[in-house]
Amino acid sequence: MSQQSVPVVGPAGAREGAAVVELFGDRLAAAVKRRESQLVLGLDPNPTQLWPRALELAGGADGDSPAARAARAVAAHCRLVIEAVADHCVAVKPQLAWFERLGAPGWLALSEVVQAAREAGLLVVADAKRGDVDVTALAYAEAFLGETETPFGTVPGLGADGLTVNPLLGADSLEPFVKVARGSGAGLFILARTSNPGAVDLQDRELAGGMTVSAHVAGLITSLGTAGIGQSGLSDIGAVIGATAPHRLERLREAMPHAVLLLPGVGAQGGRVEDLAAAFAPGRAGGLPSASRSIVGAYLSEGGSPEVAANDAAARLRELAWTVSG
Repeated sequence: MSQQSVPVVGPAGAREGAAVVELFGDRLAAAVKRRESQLVLGLDPNPTQLWPRALELAGGADGDSPAARAARAVAAHCRLVIEAVADHCVAVKPQLAWFERLGAPGWLALSEVVQAAREAGLLVVADAKRGDVDVTALAYAEAFLGETETPFGTVPGLGADGLTVNPLLGADSLEPFVKVARGSGAGLFILARTSNPGAVDLQDRELAGGMTVSAHVAGLITSLGTAGIGQSGLSDIGAVIGATAPHRLERLREAMPHAVLLLPGVGAQGGRVEDLAAAFAPGRAGGLPSASRSIVGAYLSEGGSPEVAANDAAARLRELAWTVSG
């Protein structure tokens, strides 16, 4: 396949003379090869379940607000986790709700975590699951993946490498995300078949033509991603497929031959890396198993320090995924 690149796109469209950026699928494939890992570290920092060392590092004066102190502890916790397991991962996936509920200090903590991940050489997938009408979708896309032009100057967004999005509002709600992501070399992961038990309520339902809702979304993902396929054969438009539904994986992979599949639910939710071989059909970077609690909370069941237990758990998952994908 020939080299593909796209112009940097801002909120008003393509800019004249803009630089070209590498497509997300190629960026990801290079990172997976370089780090010999497909493992994504999920960060869901519950303020009541942080590593003890994070509470010590949070510090702060007694007069600080609970939100400020909690946010510092959350940021310290995430930095410690990243330091402990970064060598075994290719990306981190912060779940934004855990940061947003701490208010403005939580957003500052999220920015710190993104910076820590970048310093560790990791990609960042913002797990936001956003979706709205096209005008609002553009605002979300700029907030997480791009930048916003204002009368006072350009305001940079979070700068994530990828973003999870909800397709429920239809194709027109996804197009602004695609435009901004492709213009900045980022990727999208569209919810197709999620890891929660309630996925059967809607996503496994059959439509009038006989296909499931998930299969219909898979077709939409393939259509949106065709223009973003790079030299690696991977598209910048991927899908979220829960590792807890391996019985759906093979058929959905066939419907999305170029999509990168983000595979949450490994470990604590019951998903097994051994069941995910179909995800790697396009190559090692075709599937990204994601684990959070089974890594961060490993010390609770295995004993020892949180850092050592997390490192060991991540190393096992990394090796297992690499073997399955080969």
